[in-house]
Amino acid sequence: MKLYIKNMVCNRCKMAVKTELEKLHLHPVSVELGEVELERELTPGEKQQLETGLNELGFELIDDKKSRMIETIKKHIIQLVHQQDGELKVNLSDYLSSRLHHDYNYMSNLFSEVEGTTIEKYFIHQKIERVKELLVYDELSLSEIAFQLNYSSVAHLSNQFKKVTGFTPSHFKNIRAEKRKPLDMV
Repeated sequence: MKLYIKNMVCNRCKMAVKTELEKLHLHPVSVELGEVELERELTPGEKQQLETGLNELGFELIDDKKSRMIETIKKHIIQLVHQQDGELKVNLSDYLSSRLHHDYNYMSNLFSEVEGTTIEKYFIHQKIERVKELLVYDELSLSEIAFQLNYSSVAHLSNQFKKVTGFTPSHFKNIRAEKRKPLDMV
């Protein structure tokens, strides 16, 4: 049985969900971002217990097809930006279409309808959160960050950063007033 879970965005999320499943004696076959595969179907009581436990941890079971598609799009964008820096050089629409086997226009319209923002804006916000993370680590220069995240120039990164956060990257680095957001809150 496959379950789809909203707000799973990192390896720690996977561990938390796995722990919750094991606490309820539900032995997962696999736990991936946004997806869990179980050995068997859940009883209504087990499903309710799991839903309650997941909600307490900030997760949510997803039942409808549209919501699963949205979460899958988000999962792939988060993986692309935060875990696969080298692949950022591909076109986002091609990347998502090839991974999800759906027409990009369909996914884009669905995402905008449900989320109230575009896939592109969501992608930009994820990239800016990654920039914030890299700025706080203080291991890379702004030009190295721009190159790593496939910005055409430092100026482009700086303009986008200021538009999203209200700060220049150097000002953010100096004051760190705007704390980084959890990925599921972007």
